[in-house]
Amino acid sequence: QVRLRESGGASVQAGGSLRLSCIASGKPFDDYNMGWFRQAPGQGREGVSAINFSGGSQFYSDSVKGRFTVSRDNAKNTLYLQMNNLKPEDSAMYYCAATDRYDGSWTDLSPASFDYWGQGTQVTVSS
Repeated sequence: QVRLRESGGASVQAGGSLRLSCIASGKPFDDYNMGWFRQAPGQGREGVSAINFSGGSQFYSDSVKGRFTVSRDNAKNTLYLQMNNLKPEDSAMYYCAATDRYDGSWTDLSPASFDYWGQGTQVTVSS
């Protein structure tokens, strides 16, 4: 199975930017559709963004649309999340996830549609 490791989390001020990375290993990276999720303390896991295996299609939650950009470099086995104009409500543990489903169910950004998860990286945005 694919193994995932996130990095890039940090503490930033509101209005700042961060780029998260997720490195995959163990299986061919371009076999997987990928997603970013976040979870704040006391809340459920929320889908943020997803991208298909080739990078040609991207999906975003309404809360981040226009501020976050998902991309992938299949040659480097790496998924990215560029986060701009960060807000305090973006503070959470961010996880990358992978799915080898090709039925389109994963495009709804439901955590249940993803099967493989990283350990997370913390993002804290102060006002």
